[in-house]
Amino acid sequence: METYIAILRGINVSGHKLIKMDHLITLCVGLGFENTKTYIQSGNIIFQFKKSKNKAIEKLLENALRSEYDFDVPVIIKTQQEMQTVFENNPFLKKRNEDPTKLHATFLNDIPEKSEVDTLQKVKYPPDEFIVDENCIYLFCPNGYGNTKLNNTFLENKLKVSATTRNWKTITSLVKIADETLKNKSNVTK
Repeated sequence: METYIAILRGINVSGHKLIKMDHLITLCVGLGFENTKTYIQSGNIIFQFKKSKNKAIEKLLENALRSEYDFDVPVIIKTQQEMQTVFENNPFLKKRNEDPTKLHATFLNDIPEKSEVDTLQKVKYPPDEFIVDENCIYLFCPNGYGNTKLNNTFLENKLKVSATTRNWKTITSLVKIADETLKNKSNVTK
C-alpha cells in the first residue's frame, strides 16, 4: 500500500460544488481507499491505496466525483514522498526564511512545456514572487494570496495545465497527517 494525498480543486467555494467531507470519505472508501482522512473543507484527502500511477488514481477519483455529484472536480494526486519533497524544498524557506503564512504552493497536473515556463518567468507582479519547480510553483505573496495576480486561473492560462493552490499551513498539515498514516497503517478508516 502507498500513502497518497488527493488535492481537489474548486469544491466548497462560495456555495459552489458542495461536497460534505463525510460523503467524500464514503466515496473514497467505496473506491478501495484505506485509512482515509480529510483535512479542512477545501478538498484534501489522505489515504492508502495499492501502488498505482498518480494519473490513474486522479482519473478514478474524478470519474467517481462526476458520477456522484454531476459536476467536474479536477484532482491532483501526490504520493506521501512527493508531498514531503515539496515541503522540504521550498526555496522561500530554505534560502530566505520567509514568513510561512505568506507562502503557498500551486500544484500542476502536468509538467508544463519549457516554452510556457520561459514565458511565465518573464512575468513580474511585485511584491509577489514565484519559483517554478517542475509541476509545483512555490509562491511568496506578502500581501496575501487573495490579493495576488498569480492565482490558479492566471497560472493555468500561462502554462496550459490545470492547477490548484494550497497555503503552507495546509501543506504542513497534509505532510504530517500522511506521515502519521504511513507510520500507523493499522488505523481504522474514518
